[in-house]
Amino acid sequence: MASSSSSCTFIFYALLLIQLCSARELVDKTLKHDQNEEDHINIYKKNDIYDLDPALNVFFHVHDLHSGKKMPIYFAVNDPSTTPRLLTREQSNSIPFSSKKLAYLLELTSLSEGSSQARAMEQTLKQCELDATPGETRFCASSLESMLDSTRGILGMVKLKPLTTNIHNLSSTLLQGYTFLKEPLEINVGDMVACHTMAYPYAVYYCHGQKGYNRVFEISLGGENGNRVDAIAVCHMDTSMWDSDHVAFRVLGGQPGSSPVCHFLPADNIVWIPAPEMPTRN
Repeated sequence: MASSSSSCTFIFYALLLIQLCSARELVDKTLKHDQNEEDHINIYKKNDIYDLDPALNVFFHVHDLHSGKKMPIYFAVNDPSTTPRLLTREQSNSIPFSSKKLAYLLELTSLSEGSSQARAMEQTLKQCELDATPGETRFCASSLESMLDSTRGILGMVKLKPLTTNIHNLSSTLLQGYTFLKEPLEINVGDMVACHTMAYPYAVYYCHGQKGYNRVFEISLGGENGNRVDAIAVCHMDTSMWDSDHVAFRVLGGQPGSSPVCHFLPADNIVWIPAPEMPTRN
């Protein structure tokens, strides 16, 4: 029995290392591709905000929500074959997830201290350990079971519906001009939990639920290269409790509480909402 358990443990960590290698390849490809995007990005350069990061081309104003609106938007291209997967609850619980255990985790994943991957791991761990802001509930999840449990802890014991951005035939151009093909469709929700992927050897989602007035939209986009995206966007109508240095204000202007902030979700992010109840027949 002990031999069998040791064998399973060895296989699990071997698979974890394979995921790590795949993640490294994905990061290298993304960095190389971003360098090739420089000329295209400069077309949309305005007020030097795109010097920060081309991926910041996801924020917009609530008054932009109308058919025919044109704007540059960044959608990352992720290869499903190299994207880290969520662990099972058993696997997740067997691995420490704490910045205090970083040295052990680096040894486990064969990463050298000070490497870009090690710094990314450290940043993710610290982000997941931050205290929630007033009116917000946050958690990090590396298994689907823990994500669902924590989400229901925020939304209640309800049936959940996931919303994600769906990218069709996206070319290698990460940043390009898009047009709103029709009027955005607002999804009537009271509460929601948004989960964002974090840089880590295996899949880790940073999730947060916010009290206050938030709006969720489905938006059909047409790219200048003929691409189509069925995007999910979230508008935070009350930003009064946000940090004044939040990157959204650097991109859009304004300050906490001055105006709503809207943003598109990447394809690997998830918004959880209570599933609408199906009508019953008498």
